[in-house]
Amino acid sequence: MGIGMASLLYHEGNRRLQDQFASRRLADRLEQVILRPEFTDADRAFIESAEYFFLATADAEGRPDCSFKGGPAGFARVTAPGELAFPDYDGNGMFKSLGNIAVNPGVGLLFIAMGERPARLRVNGTATVARDDPLLADFVGAQLVVRVRARAVFPNCPRYIPTAEGPSVYIPREGEVPVEPAWKGFESFRDAVPPRAPAPPRPGKGGG
Repeated sequence: MGIGMASLLYHEGNRRLQDQFASRRLADRLEQVILRPEFTDADRAFIESAEYFFLATADAEGRPDCSFKGGPAGFARVTAPGELAFPDYDGNGMFKSLGNIAVNPGVGLLFIAMGERPARLRVNGTATVARDDPLLADFVGAQLVVRVRARAVFPNCPRYIPTAEGPSVYIPREGEVPVEPAWKGFESFRDAVPPRAPAPPRPGKGGG
């Protein structure tokens, strides 16, 4: 981000590590290029084809929780340029995620696709929960509807997602040169990509 511009993604903790690994310039470039406040047509198609996603919440003290949300394709749907909704089905009655939303509306959603074309999409925003939402009748078996107003929508590099052939080729392997993802060579990013930080020596591998 430019000097004096606030970041929607980064706080001081992120910045300290970015500076330690010389990646602040790349982080800013990523925010400039990929971050958006509204869903694109491709985002909508990806979200509405998903049969599951992961939902991160936190309670009033900031203690985190992460849950799996699943349903038929289309159970999560984009309802406005910067909003999505999904149903809450009968569960174990703990209401961990939705209870957290009641006291802390900040949420993070991760949509992920495995297989031949791995992909990830992250949605950060604020959520509300309603028992009388007009969408309730559209979701068979739903007891509540959650709506998320997006603050930041951004794709995430899928390189470590396993494929049908097995573990990702990008996972570091002993004695092999790491495979670099193609996006690091794109014109939008390549001048901001820092050199890889050297890995600390492993015990018994010449590091004492």
